Amino acid sequence: MLIRVDVVLPCLDEAAALPGVLSGLPPGYRAIVVDNGSRDGSAEVARRHGAVVVDEPRRGFGSACAAGIAAATADLVAICDADGSLDLADLPRVVHPVTDGHADLVLGRRVPTMRGAWPLHARLANRVLAGQIRRRAGAALTDLGPMRAARREALLALDVRDRRSGYPLETVLLAAARGWRIAEVDVPYFPRTGRSKVTGTVRGTLTAVHDMRRVLVEVQP
Repeated sequence: MLIRVDVVLPCLDEAAALPGVLSGLPPGYRAIVVDNGSRDGSAEVARRHGAVVVDEPRRGFGSACAAGIAAATADLVAICDADGSLDLADLPRVVHPVTDGHADLVLGRRVPTMRGAWPLHARLANRVLAGQIRRRAGAALTDLGPMRAARREALLALDVRDRRSGYPLETVLLAAARGWRIAEVDVPYFPRTGRSKVTGTVRGTLTAVHDMRRVLVEVQP
């Protein structure tokens, strides 16, 4: 039986990466590219490669995720970066623990494929954050992975409010507070196409850390 999954791909100026990203989409998986104000023609590229395109002018990773989930119609939803750092062909391994009833939320734990795929400053920030999640929520996570899967209605019921970089963290904290079974699955992590707006710069990483610290204060599991 073919499983249907909607894949939400937040997108800001990823025209160069999208052809390769969308070519890895497995059968039964539909790409929903959420254009978050791109100026490089990302939306047109996505349409040419068969993706559904949702326009979300309100900037922010959380805004794009929320718009994509709202536009999804499948019972199962995955979220993934659209920058070429992850292979959509790995999605079935992330989705499988949800479909077989072993987990409610699955995160792809990044395994760098080569030196430089995951900058040191970003990896260190992620390690600190994972430790805070373990202490705060009791979720035994090692990575706040950018590839994740859950059931759409359950995600909507979490009522995640953050619309910036804190969206993934708030999702995990709220899920843990509600007793969700959270699991990790290893996924290869490649150098992204082009320069990252977040992990590719120290400034971007610090902005994301600031957003997540705010979420840690505001969200009480």
